[in-house]
Amino acid sequence: MSANNALHIAVLGGDGIGPEVMAPALEVLRRIENGSGLKFRFTDAAAGANNYLATGKSMPESTVRLCDEADAILLGACGMPSVRYPDNTEIMPQVELRFHFDLYAGVRPARLIPGVPSPIVGADQRGIDLVVIRESTEGLFASMGKGVVTDVEARETLVITRKTSERLFEFSFRLAERRKSRGRPGALTCVDKANVFKAFAFFREMFDQAAKRHPAVRADRLYVDACSALLVKRPWDFDVMVMENMFGDILSDMTAGLIGGMGMAPSADIGDSHAVFQPCHGTAPDIMGQGKANPTGMILSAAMMLDWLAEKHGLEAAAEAGERIERAVDKAYADGIKPMEFGGRNGTSDITNAVLSAL
Repeated sequence: MSANNALHIAVLGGDGIGPEVMAPALEVLRRIENGSGLKFRFTDAAAGANNYLATGKSMPESTVRLCDEADAILLGACGMPSVRYPDNTEIMPQVELRFHFDLYAGVRPARLIPGVPSPIVGADQRGIDLVVIRESTEGLFASMGKGVVTDVEARETLVITRKTSERLFEFSFRLAERRKSRGRPGALTCVDKANVFKAFAFFREMFDQAAKRHPAVRADRLYVDACSALLVKRPWDFDVMVMENMFGDILSDMTAGLIGGMGMAPSADIGDSHAVFQPCHGTAPDIMGQGKANPTGMILSAAMMLDWLAEKHGLEAAAEAGERIERAVDKAYADGIKPMEFGGRNGTSDITNAVLSAL
């Protein structure tokens, strides 16, 4: 934090609808300043496909320095399907930031908000409130840009290390403990494929060792295929799940689908000293500039940022502010806001104003 106690937030608007959903999140944070005792200083920086087209880089060094110096990083959706590196991969500064700042814990909450439809029968009565924790720097993604391709085959290498896995499991058990203190079950499920791959047996062994250090948390283990089947049958049975990078990439999108879609889903990538907060959705170039984008995921990502800052700096006011934002979003939807992806008529402006009014 700076000398004037203002929290310095690096703001990377990104591409497509990224800047369109970032603006409402910043509005909400400015409203939070009133009466909360919190102060924010926002600094904009370039990142994404448009910056790559202009400069040949996904992010300038000045953006990386800003992210290093800031208290937290807010990131809009980045990348465009039509803009690619020479090897045909997409421009993904969000992934580059994970590796640069060692953001090993990808936190993907999936909470069904009142008034939001779920495809799961019974979810409106039973509720959905779970968290996917995705290891974000290793697994199959460790091979990004390093795969070997020949005329007859292609190979990518999955990597799981003790150092990262042990930190990941400690983070996950602590999160389960915090959720238990807030009324949730306090259960953590390791999702793997330990019956087939030695790497995942290694992963599970470290999970079991961590479980012994956290006896207050109920520790479960599930194979990823069985977990997928159970998630679409009884998602309310899950609390916190931890898994390898690629499994987390897939299951976090799946759990977002259970709570109304990607537009409703916030996320964070957290390391020992830095953290990035962004919505799970993409840049949606097909609706860019039309006022249709749903800012809910971005707004809830800002609430996650406040909760993380509260823990990092011991700021109870920040934790309370994050809860206020979540309650305001709940009220906006309970009062009838219906985004266009649900077949409603409410676009970016309507949803933003409803949340601001609820605050």
